[in-house]
Order: sequence, then structure tokens, then C-alpha cells
Amino acid sequence: MEPDAAVQEAQNAVLERLRTIRENIAAACKAAGRPEKGVTLMAVTKTVDPLLINTACDAGVKVLGENRVQEFLSKRDAYRKDAEVQFIGHLQTNKVRQIVDKVSVIQSVDSLHLASEISKQAEKCGIIMPVLLEVNIGGEESKSGVSPEELPGLMEDVLRLPNVKLSGLMTIPPPEPDVAAQDAVFERMQALFEDMQKICRMDTLSMGMSGDYASAVRHGATIVRIGSALFGARYYPPKN
Repeated sequence: MEPDAAVQEAQNAVLERLRTIRENIAAACKAAGRPEKGVTLMAVTKTVDPLLINTACDAGVKVLGENRVQEFLSKRDAYRKDAEVQFIGHLQTNKVRQIVDKVSVIQSVDSLHLASEISKQAEKCGIIMPVLLEVNIGGEESKSGVSPEELPGLMEDVLRLPNVKLSGLMTIPPPEPDVAAQDAVFERMQALFEDMQKICRMDTLSMGMSGDYASAVRHGATIVRIGSALFGARYYPPKN
């Protein structure tokens, strides 16, 4: 296949997957009695060529999710200028200064230490940085995030910081192939989110990825983070 034809085929595949995802989100919203406009489809861009990312943006995807600082910095100039970028990956405190003025939200805040550094660097830039607190809803040792029991205390500490705005919560639940199991996890997260409104009024619940986003939408997700279901299987170059 000629290079141009291969590129066109890849772009068409992205557009077809995007149509399917939107149909699934619409069906999930209808099942939950929610308006579709209450759910943002975030395109997760890890390892994806900017050409395909821009293809999704041209088709109406407005928000991109970045996992890695260096990869983001190497690709950002190639993105459509009107694309909103949020950081969703694990963030080391020594890299906060590299992105704090280049993203609209930092979703993966799991400690007061990190939140304090974000506030410090945001103050230097003269901005208020919206953040989401990451909750380890499944209690998995392999994943970052604060436990549901520790969340209220972290929220109260973060609310005292001058240059961050606590906008909501995010989670990466355990992978569950069974829809009933997915529903149970997201139902717990939805209940936690609603309970935490007693501490701070929040409008963002980021949960649901390629394998479970429909369930997340049925349980109140306002952002679903979709990578492989939109762009296809990720390619990881072999390490030297």
C-alpha cells in the first residue's frame, strides 16, 4: 500500500471508531437519563501520531489527555492550536514546572506534596490551576491514588492551597471484563463523588476508558478518557 493510502486508511479508521464511540456514549446517556452534552470525550494520545490526533480534533474532539511529560512536550507544537490539553498521567513533582502553564487541568493529583508543588509553580506563572484528585477506588497496590478513606482529609488540605482549584475526582478502576462488575465499581465511585460534595462543590468526575466507558457514563462520568478504542492498539517501540 502506498504511504498516502495507508495514512488515509488510518485516518478513516479513527473516524469510524469515533462514530462508534459517540453512538455508545449517546446510548449510555439515554439509559441513564443524562444529556449527551454532559459527557466530554477525551482522546488519550500516548504513542499516537499527531496526524491522527488532529484527525480526531478535526472531527470535533476538543480535549486531549497526555500521560507523559516529555512525549507531550515533543508533540504539542504539532497539535491543533485550539485543542485543550489535560494531563492525566502520573506526575513527578520535579516536572510540574514544565507543564503547569501548558495544560488546562492536572487530573492525577494523589498527594498534598504534589498539589503543593502545583500551587507553587502556578503562582509563579500567575495562574490558578484546576486539579482533580485521583482516587484508587479498587485499592490496587500497583496503582497510584488516594484511598476513599483518605480522600476527605486530602480534599480539605488541597482546598487551603492558594493557586489550585479543586474541580473534581478521577479514577482508574480495576479492569473488569464483566459489565456487572464494572457497574459496581463505578457505582461506588459515583456515590463517593456525590458524598464529597459536602466538602467541596465539584463538577468533574473523570472515569472510564476504552473498555468500560459506557458503564462509566451510566454512573455519572463527565469525562471519559479513550485511547485504543479511538486510535487502535498502541505501538511501543522496543527498548534499546
